[in-house]
Amino acid sequence: MSDIDEKQLLLYAQIANLVNLILQWPEISINEIAENFSKLACNAHTICNSELRPLGTGLYPVISIINHSCLPNAVLVFEGRLAVVRAVQHVPKGAEVLISYIETAGSTMTRQKALKEQYLFTCTCPRCIKLGQFDDIQESAILEGYRCKDDGCSGFLLRDSDDKGFTCQQCGLVRSKEEIKKIASEVNILSKKTLALTSCGNHQEVVSTYKMIEKLQKKLYHPFSVNLMQTREKLIKILMELEDWKEALAYCQLTIPVYQRVYPQFHPLLGLQYYTCGKLEWFLGDTENAIKSMTEAVEILRITHGTNSPFMKELILKLEEAQAEASYKLSSKDE
Repeated sequence: MSDIDEKQLLLYAQIANLVNLILQWPEISINEIAENFSKLACNAHTICNSELRPLGTGLYPVISIINHSCLPNAVLVFEGRLAVVRAVQHVPKGAEVLISYIETAGSTMTRQKALKEQYLFTCTCPRCIKLGQFDDIQESAILEGYRCKDDGCSGFLLRDSDDKGFTCQQCGLVRSKEEIKKIASEVNILSKKTLALTSCGNHQEVVSTYKMIEKLQKKLYHPFSVNLMQTREKLIKILMELEDWKEALAYCQLTIPVYQRVYPQFHPLLGLQYYTCGKLEWFLGDTENAIKSMTEAVEILRITHGTNSPFMKELILKLEEAQAEASYKLSSKDE
């Protein structure tokens, strides 16, 4: 408990008091309740469905002893209530099995902050020990930094020594702090607007506002920016709810190169993104590209999800149906 910051301790104390008010047990210890909540936060797992959508929280004592790495050799997935750990690469005999506790698409500093806040430790995995080295600085600038003023340049920007702006490391062009602050401020105002619009259920306005945010973020961030990727993810979700399949596909296709950059080869989120693209392409009649996308999805998800789960059986069946449809179209043309 000594490692937990004041804000978190206060939250646990408030929860403990609430539990005490509800249960009204004379022998109950508020300190003990707060301590149990802190243990739960560190050791519980978010139970997700096969598409990694959260369903609830569970305690799995054996899995809780598996250590974290930002470059894991295994993944944790759920089949109903059953928690399954699957290797995503060869694990030599005697080597430690490692999973990731957090979202790994982010800079080392972002990952370290998330781990420290929830799990109270500093990661020393192969990715994190590079903190401060040039490769890590470059990766952080690409994932969370700004783009070059020249639209044709793919360089990343680093802060000037005089702290007046950011210089492109490829072409040397400088962006002023004022310009960046102005665009970032506009994005912030629009982001707050989306919260109000979402609570009102005004989905069309939400889409329009997110499109404005995406347009500004394209001017502000590097093309491989995690922030830009997350905005496009929100657009995909809302557009699919509105059944605007064509636009949803367009944004989904834009996210694939970023997913390939920020996630390892066999990461469930990359496989699921290919699957989403494939389903949208097939629905819109682009069977050829649907087969390509779903094949990519199968190659990844058979490793992360296994081949016997209902989810994987459904995916493989969809791929086979798309392949049969493509063969039928081809034979019809030949006739």
